Amino acid sequence: MINKREEILKQATRYRWEIGENLHDSILESIYSEAANIAKVVVTRDNEKRKFDWDRWIDKLVTGKWTGFPIMFLLLAVVFWLTISGANVPSALLASLLVDTIHPILKSGAEYLYFPWWLSGVLIDGAYLALAWVISVMLPPMAIFFPLFTLLEDFGYLPRVAFNMDNLYKRVGAHGKQALTMSMGFGCNAAGVIAARIIDSPRERLIAIITNNFSLCNGRWPTQILIATIFIGGAVHPMLAGFTSAAAVMSVAVLGVFFSLIVSWLLSKSVLKGEASAFSLELPPYRPPRFLQTLYTSLIDRTLMVLWRAVVFAAPAGIAIWLVSNITIADITLAEYFVKNVNPYAAIIGLNGVIILAYIIAVPANEIVIPTVLMLTALTSNIAGFGSGAGVMFEMDSLSDTEMLLRSGGWTLLTGINLMLFSLLHNPCSTTIYTIYKETKSLKWTLISTFLPIAMGIVICFFVAQFWRLLV
Repeated sequence: MINKREEILKQATRYRWEIGENLHDSILESIYSEAANIAKVVVTRDNEKRKFDWDRWIDKLVTGKWTGFPIMFLLLAVVFWLTISGANVPSALLASLLVDTIHPILKSGAEYLYFPWWLSGVLIDGAYLALAWVISVMLPPMAIFFPLFTLLEDFGYLPRVAFNMDNLYKRVGAHGKQALTMSMGFGCNAAGVIAARIIDSPRERLIAIITNNFSLCNGRWPTQILIATIFIGGAVHPMLAGFTSAAAVMSVAVLGVFFSLIVSWLLSKSVLKGEASAFSLELPPYRPPRFLQTLYTSLIDRTLMVLWRAVVFAAPAGIAIWLVSNITIADITLAEYFVKNVNPYAAIIGLNGVIILAYIIAVPANEIVIPTVLMLTALTSNIAGFGSGAGVMFEMDSLSDTEMLLRSGGWTLLTGINLMLFSLLHNPCSTTIYTIYKETKSLKWTLISTFLPIAMGIVICFFVAQFWRLLV
């Protein structure tokens, strides 16, 4: 019995050994076969003509020393142009529907139901109008930008962007993938903060989160374009106005990238000391984008999620705007009182009290900055003929009327320039602040991410204002 058991064990051992040898041989054969296939692609033998390879040819262009960055900036500019130009019509249609059509219907309904004037003002002129502006201004650009961004990601180009930027970010102690989070931030900073999850190192992920606000999100593009068109384009010959305005907006966007590098370097040398981690990046092959998956990912997972958060925060902002514009003390509204007292201090940094108040109230959403600025300018400067009353945000179809209102409120070229800079360098919106806290689980880093850009904005605007006054 014992001898039979030993014989069975010997046979089983021999069988396992033979299976192991066969498996080992199979693995080696697979490795050699793969190596041979790679060699056929990358090795050119004597007297053998190199085969044309599309991936290699495209990579030479998009990752080349002299062509990589120009192509990257060109593609980014095309995405911005398609986003801004393509969003104009749907944004106008949404604004016409939500603001010009539904808002009056709601007001009439409130009158029919005998709502008190203050309740109608708070709910319809305040909360509803803020929601309407956020949806009409924010939804169309995101619905265009995020699908375009996802298409570039599916095609395989975005890893090449990280490859191009890796050396630059490594020099400042950050991670090459931060280039991707910054690019996502141009659509929405909250989405850019979430995108920082692709960075494995906690230190470098935190740097990417803190500096993402230096990417101009789509909520700030309307401010940049409007102010650049009125004040920058208006300061040059009409034939050069369009080009000059576009160059000014792109310069602010590039300046944001520059500030992100500077702040990343300062953080990596101070509170977030450490060496940049090794970045092993496998460039995937180029492949046709998957359009249905792209639409789902960009519209459901990104656009609607971010829009919902913005909408939740926008309603309280609209209520605050209406209240400060209608609550009076000694026949002076809170808005007028604030603007009058803050104007002298705001002038030191080349701004005014209206801008400061608008950015305080519009913390929940950058999309309502311009309607708030126009309403507050008409209110605090006692300019008749604009808007529908105190606390009712509005925009004008005529660029010349907008310019006339702002200049009547005391705006100058310096005000326009510093507003563009302050639009770049100010606190993140409420949606982004909330997202930063969710991602970091730290009140400390949330506060740093919030107040660091404001401090930089005040300092930069101060020096620009002093330099401007020396020139003038």
